Parts: sequence; structure tokens; C-alpha cells
Amino acid sequence: MGAAAIFGSRMITLSLIGIGTGNPDHLTGQAIHALNGADLVLLPRKGDDKSDLADIRRQILSRVLTRVVPVAEYDVPKRADQADYLGAVNDWHDAIAQTWAEAIAAHLPRGGKVALMVWGDPSLYDSTLRIASRLPDLTVKVIPGITSLQALTAAHAIPLNTLAAPVTITTGRQLRDHGWPEGAVTLAVMLDKGGAFSAIDPKDVTIWWGAYVGMPEEVLIHGPLAEVSDQILATRAARRAEHGWIMDIYLLRRGHDD
Repeated sequence: MGAAAIFGSRMITLSLIGIGTGNPDHLTGQAIHALNGADLVLLPRKGDDKSDLADIRRQILSRVLTRVVPVAEYDVPKRADQADYLGAVNDWHDAIAQTWAEAIAAHLPRGGKVALMVWGDPSLYDSTLRIASRLPDLTVKVIPGITSLQALTAAHAIPLNTLAAPVTITTGRQLRDHGWPEGAVTLAVMLDKGGAFSAIDPKDVTIWWGAYVGMPEEVLIHGPLAEVSDQILATRAARRAEHGWIMDIYLLRRGHDD
């Protein structure tokens, strides 16, 4: 049975709840209210090497829940490593949607409210809204959260933009494959597997980098790209080896240092 048809006539509301960067203090009052109002919380697991990610979600629930809410933990399907990147991602999203549907059907046979905690904000470079769209029988609600980009600029105590200038949000893959976008002054780079900034000319470029931003493990590096790029790469590799995973983000600015 397909994921779209698994719920039948049952009324299911899925709340995608932004939780910031893993710091429980990032949760808004609206997020806490939605978690406590749920009939079921879906909690993803991504394997032993990323068990910390599930533990953080469990810790958040332990801290904010004021009533017993059932939790359904599930293993996130793995994405195929293939040349057709977009095709692999679409197949992966289909598999996750099916996993959600089966977990919800098993735990809420009469329908109800489901909560899923999402890193950062569900609207910014996150797949949960696209996955949820594969389940048209759901009513989807979004609870906004603090994005990693907001956390980064706050940690460095800098404005996101220069005066009256735009900001371009991109990915490490785009930066590596296509270089610095024409006309851009400030780039916010997300989803970089590591070192995409090495593909651009570092002249007159300043970087503000952060990993585990807002968490106890937070590490920040700032400076001219030409001077700190090797330090960032070495720090990133060491922290990834230590924790088994890393979440990092950075801001690049050309021609400005503040």
C-alpha cells in the first residue's frame, strides 16, 4: 500500500516543529505547546555513529514535556549513493514518507496529532516539508524555529547583511560546482560536506564559520579566508572524528570584514 493511501479516513495532523540547533533553550513557547499537545512524537534514528542526534531529541522531550506523550522511534532509510543525485534524493524521500506513514498508522489507528522535531526551521534547507507533501491525507502545520544561520550570526555577533545589500543562501555543492554567484556580496553556505570554500578565490573574502552552533560543543572560527581555511578544515575533520557527525555552517563576505 502506498504512503498516500495508508491513513484512509483517519484525521491526522502532523506538526513539523523547528527546534533550533539542538539547544533546548532554542525551543519557542509555541514549539513546547505543540509537543505537549501531540498524541505521538516521531523520533528518527540515523545509526550508531549518529546516536547523539537521537539523544538530543530525547533530552529535549525529557525537558519540555509536562505529560506522557508516546514516542515512536524509527530508523531513517539510507539514501542510495548514485550519480543521479536528485533521483536518489526523491527515492529517499519516498522511503521516509512510507516509514512515517507506517509508524503513524501503527500508533494512531484512530487518528490524532503527530509531532516531528526538525533541526533549525522546517522551511530552510530541510526536507521534511517535501516529504510530508507525499502524504496528502495529512494536515501539515509548521512551527518555526531558530535557523542555524541565525544561530551563526548571533554566535559571531554580526549582522547577516551589509548595509542595503542582499544575501545569497546557497549550498556547498553549488559553491563547489559553480563558484561565487555573480553580483553576490554575502553568501550563507549550508549543507557543505567540507571545504567547498576552497574552490573559490579567497582574495578579499572573510569567513565566519561555526560547528555545533548553540550547543556545548560549539566551535567558531573567523578571519580572512586565505588565512583560516586550513584551520577550519583541520578543526572540522577533528570534530567530526570525535563526534561521528558534524553540523556546520558559514558566512562568506567579499570586500567587507564586518
